[in-house]
Amino acid sequence: AYKELLKKKKSQTVIVAVIDGGVDIHHEDLKHKIWTNKGEVANNNVDDDNNGYIDDVHGWSFLGGKDGDALYENYEIVRIYKKLSKQYSDSVSAETKNTEEYQYWLGIRDSVHNQVRTVVSNFEYYSRIKSTYDYYVEFLKKETKSEELSVKKINALPRSDSTIIRAQEFMELIYQYYGSLETDFDQVLDALDDELKLYNVNADYRSVVGDNPDDPTERYYGNNNVIGPDAEHGTHVAGIIAATRNNRLGINGIADDVIIMPIRAVPDGDERDKDVANAIRYAVDNGAQIINMSFGKEFSPNKQVVDAAIEYAMSKSVIIIHAAGNDGNDIGIKPSYPVKYYNQRDSAKLWIEVGASTSMANEMLPADFSNYSKIRVDVFAPGEDIMSTLPDDSYDELGGTSMAAPVVSGIAALLLSFYPELSPEQVVEIIKRSAVKYPDLEVIKPGSMDELTSFSQLSNTAGVVNTHKALKLAEELSSK
Repeated sequence: AYKELLKKKKSQTVIVAVIDGGVDIHHEDLKHKIWTNKGEVANNNVDDDNNGYIDDVHGWSFLGGKDGDALYENYEIVRIYKKLSKQYSDSVSAETKNTEEYQYWLGIRDSVHNQVRTVVSNFEYYSRIKSTYDYYVEFLKKETKSEELSVKKINALPRSDSTIIRAQEFMELIYQYYGSLETDFDQVLDALDDELKLYNVNADYRSVVGDNPDDPTERYYGNNNVIGPDAEHGTHVAGIIAATRNNRLGINGIADDVIIMPIRAVPDGDERDKDVANAIRYAVDNGAQIINMSFGKEFSPNKQVVDAAIEYAMSKSVIIIHAAGNDGNDIGIKPSYPVKYYNQRDSAKLWIEVGASTSMANEMLPADFSNYSKIRVDVFAPGEDIMSTLPDDSYDELGGTSMAAPVVSGIAALLLSFYPELSPEQVVEIIKRSAVKYPDLEVIKPGSMDELTSFSQLSNTAGVVNTHKALKLAEELSSK
């Protein structure tokens, strides 16, 4: 696309807001692509531009306060559980038990308890496997007289001892399942331990922010630490969109003349509706033309404040790109919030919902984890094994619709940059119309093992985005 279609064309800078968990603004491949608020004087503790946010030089965090930054938040279902727990108990009246809200509360309570039991059970299971694994690894190192184990060395041991036989059989299972004898069970246990933190009903992760969590209309809180305690996800997203091209470092982002506005609103756990709404408003008020939102959750108790922010973004002609989610669900049946629908009639016209595709144009075209919907998903985009930037000048592959969304954000930025005469509505339409269509392709339905369905049933375009085709269509429309 760059060599054939954009070689002699001039571009204009486009601002893309990345609402995420944080962005490493000092990364070698991103540091020249970070938005700077020219109306703000750095570190003078004054709101120079009078936008309500002090020293927001490179963006804003709605997850921080004067005493630090929040990393975790409970899942939304846990927050609902905690709120209703104050209202209901086992000793409520028979009349109360017959109410719709009480039955809802019972469902929430049972769901939380079941999910906690599942995580605890998994933690105990993997703890036992780790203990057995560690024991056999040490045992086999002594038996083979080697610090480097291999399948060949292990199988060469004489099967004359019952412990050797059990060790060989166990390590054979490990190799078959993980494809390697070296397996980091500590990483699995750490992930499960983090999961338990998100279900901890007694935790107060929010207090460091200093806001009123129960006031969804509160606007002005947070701090200017846009990196945060864990910037892996947001840095990866930002790199896909905007990593500096052709600088002999790392990767080439999709869009060249683009600036990233980092806004921190997504914790480990579920983002709060008020933070999402405020992040959208901050992005719009500070000049973002595109907002990338690679996050989602099952419940949205204050959906109205998010809807109002989305409607505000639409009124300012800002394009929103949202990741469909990674649960293998039909989001027409089980939504992943936020959604573009305000109610049954109205929706955000400049919204693109993105599913994740693989590199294979066969039955495995949709990523097995991707959410989908004939009505609510617009396009698919590459979202499996995507190489991009990570904190501390590093790079690695990640997968998810979180990676597919910034691919689309990058394409949208490219179109706005080289064809500024096109309206945002035209840009959204171009991305959809130019997608490579696979209407008759039979694919494995995401979330299933082998159920086949038509690719046309997974999105409303039956298409995978294509930058080259999008630019050719933009040129055609622009010339008219």
